[in-house]
Amino acid sequence: MSLRQRFQVWLSDHPDESVLRWIFGGVVAVTVTVLALDLAGMKGWLNGPEIPGPAEVRRSSPAFDLPTMMPSVLAPWLPGGDKRLAPVPQADGVLARPMTFELVGGGKLIATGTITPGISEAFAAEVGKRRDYIKTVVLNSPGGSVTDALAMGRLIRESKFATEVEAGKYCASSCPLMFAGGIERRAGDKAAIGVHQVAALGSAQPGLSRNEMSVAQNISARCQRYLGEMGIDLQVWVHAMETPHDRLFIFKPDELKSLNIVTATAAVTPPATAPVTPAPTGKTRS
Repeated sequence: MSLRQRFQVWLSDHPDESVLRWIFGGVVAVTVTVLALDLAGMKGWLNGPEIPGPAEVRRSSPAFDLPTMMPSVLAPWLPGGDKRLAPVPQADGVLARPMTFELVGGGKLIATGTITPGISEAFAAEVGKRRDYIKTVVLNSPGGSVTDALAMGRLIRESKFATEVEAGKYCASSCPLMFAGGIERRAGDKAAIGVHQVAALGSAQPGLSRNEMSVAQNISARCQRYLGEMGIDLQVWVHAMETPHDRLFIFKPDELKSLNIVTATAAVTPPATAPVTPAPTGKTRS
């Protein structure tokens, strides 16, 4: 007797209810397997310890905490799927260090590195000393503290500076909030500008308390209001909230323009690297 015939005999010997129970059991088994694999991946049992992406906020600043909304294993089934998502690159070298500021030729203030908590104060001090010489804040950053990114973005707008991500450079996570502050925003060829959910560090709880949910809604409202004030299409924040914190939604060049993230084309020139000394105090780093 063939396998097909045996299966037909088995179906004829079992009522519909038994068949449904068998199918349901199979679905449950597959679901448990998928969740187990995801848990193993998050715990590092399959691929070694997980290296977290850039921190958006810290527990010391709970008013700017937003948790990861769901396991990354579910990302392919979200609206838009995982076709547009890229893994968060591992920051190394200068990008892994606290952000530094260097004034170079052409009125460009080069801001490079991670947006660490409190770095906005160093940025404000730099602007206070160099305001008359700065025309453009050039960003190359994996992101970091949302609080500081918002503060620096607002100072950029108040100072009427432009912002730029040079060709081949990187502005991700909370960095686009800082970029949004520019009165003119430019991106070079193959500049990577991307967003994702805010990562909640140090939280071992699988769910959200009522207070944590209120905090999440608060930071979401603050960021949306800020982006609206900067003239950015709020679809940008939708993409951020739909993207797990271990992935990045990288905007295509046409989206950068249609969402008003970029307002002008960057000049095709080599990245500025030569420091200048506009004042007797010389260049500074923060």
